[in-house]
Amino acid sequence: MHKILTGALLLIASVASAQVDTTDNFDYSKFGEADGVKRYCTQKVLNQTPQKIISIGFDQYGSFHMPGVPLGGMLPAMQDFHVNQMSALKAQINIPVISNNKIIWQLGANYWGSKFDIEKPGTNLFASSLNSHTLTSAGINTTIFKPLNEKNFFIIQASADVNGIFHNTSAINKDALTLSGTVIYGWKKSEKNMIGTGIARTFRAGQLIHVPVLFWNKTFNDKWGMELLLPARGFMRYNFSTFNMLQAGFELEGNQFWMPLSNAKNGEVFIQRGEFKPKLMWDKKLSGFVWFHAEAGMRYNYRFEVMNVKNGKKEAQRYFESRLGNPLYFNIGFNFVSP
Repeated sequence: MHKILTGALLLIASVASAQVDTTDNFDYSKFGEADGVKRYCTQKVLNQTPQKIISIGFDQYGSFHMPGVPLGGMLPAMQDFHVNQMSALKAQINIPVISNNKIIWQLGANYWGSKFDIEKPGTNLFASSLNSHTLTSAGINTTIFKPLNEKNFFIIQASADVNGIFHNTSAINKDALTLSGTVIYGWKKSEKNMIGTGIARTFRAGQLIHVPVLFWNKTFNDKWGMELLLPARGFMRYNFSTFNMLQAGFELEGNQFWMPLSNAKNGEVFIQRGEFKPKLMWDKKLSGFVWFHAEAGMRYNYRFEVMNVKNGKKEAQRYFESRLGNPLYFNIGFNFVSP
């Protein structure tokens, strides 16, 4: 009995010893990340404003003057008008087509419709046409964020818009089409800082220009940050929380709009409209992925020129220019954002 007990104890000790040795010598690295796995940077910094998937908003502008509009005909006389108010409906949608750590590709559509309420437009062809129709910009766009590694990335954006006053859809033509695009190469310095530079082809100033671009999103701390895409827009951001944030800065927006006008050469003109908007913006989460947006500021007239032909053609000449007044405005809207 003593020999059996001793043998059993020796067997248990031997098995226990073997188990301890096996555990101590096990290679846990087999369960970790394998060597050579390539990592990629993300498209956002901490506490950045959320990416909008669906956005709809309404602008309301105060009254302003519209001086220096031609009477028409053979006389060079000008007429001044007063705009009681202007309103605008804006809508945008951006749908991810591909979204993984190697590439993010989005397709989108946008609409911007402006309605002028002009006091006593009378028989003035330009004023009456602008007063009775919606100045429309609508189009499609695509954006690609392509990370190259943990530090470097490309952003490629392109858009095609039809802009003008259209009595019906059959009036849309190739002269109303504008093409824009931006290419940026950047560096992701950290999860709080990403910066890039590139070039843009844009109509934001009302006419076609090619300009260098500075892209810089930076979070300084839990409360403060900035989001820049110069010269198009630039904002300082204050986070009350990750779901409640205030921004102060500016945005430059505009395009070139086709307009039928029978007393002009070839029966059409092109409105080069550029607006500089210093403003405050407030974004707050309501529920789930639904956010409320409000903004207030001033619409400063950067350019409101009416040309006889489309921008870029050698024979382009200015039909007239109006130094529009600079009203205050506000905007309210709702956004459906990405997680």
